[in-house]
Amino acid sequence: MISWTLVGTIISINIVYVACFTLRLILVVKGRKLSASMLAMVEVFIYLIGLNLVLSNLDSPVNMAAYCIGFGVGVYVGSKIEEYLALGYLVVQVIVDSISIDLPNRLRDHGYGVTTWPADGRDGKRLVMQVLVKRSNEKRLMSTLDKLSPKAFVISHEPKQFKGGFWTKLTNR
Repeated sequence: MISWTLVGTIISINIVYVACFTLRLILVVKGRKLSASMLAMVEVFIYLIGLNLVLSNLDSPVNMAAYCIGFGVGVYVGSKIEEYLALGYLVVQVIVDSISIDLPNRLRDHGYGVTTWPADGRDGKRLVMQVLVKRSNEKRLMSTLDKLSPKAFVISHEPKQFKGGFWTKLTNR
């Protein structure tokens, strides 16, 4: 006989475990070793509880399926939590087709640090801007760019580390 309470418990425990696992990996990649270590202790405790439940009830394939379902949903939940937390920074490179554009100053007026330089594109001179932004402010920056320069070419990537400049002072606070 299938115990739906047990199935639900296995799914729930695995969702929490895998969400913790996903977040821990992200914290390690972001260099937050202490936070990752603390989360790892909680993660392994939850894992042992879930694994014990499944191994104690191997007589039902439904229990194993519940473990698999919980694992898959846990990856999704962990990813959504990380997306919500938006840890770290992004470097956003903005390329516009006019060197005389006032976009850098307008972005600075919105509180962004902007470094610019002229460049040569296929069809002429370009202005390249580099903006360092907290990931939590990425959507706001993209919305601002859409309003101020809808035809801008935008590339973003996550820097592993940075040193020097006024941003270093701000990020160390």
